[in-house]
Amino acid sequence: MAEHRRGRGRPDYHDPTAGIGGASPAHSALTLRLVLATFGLLVCVVGVVWSLVNDGDTWITVALAVLAVVAVINLVVVARRKARGEPG
Repeated sequence: MAEHRRGRGRPDYHDPTAGIGGASPAHSALTLRLVLATFGLLVCVVGVVWSLVNDGDTWITVALAVLAVVAVINLVVVARRKARGEPG
């Protein structure tokens, strides 16, 4: 826990069985999550704008807006983890 407070990632954080039988610690694909969340955010924003311009269904607009908010939250979480120094 002390490494976490100093701003460095914990390499065995995601793998409770790390070190058993010589297994290497698991690493999250943070960069992939960052790229996918960015793509999802762009698609959702374009979808919301298109739906508003073309008088689309309200529920589709709301659903895309909610997914855009989820993508932004995911981007913030991943960026914080990468800034903390977690590999991936």
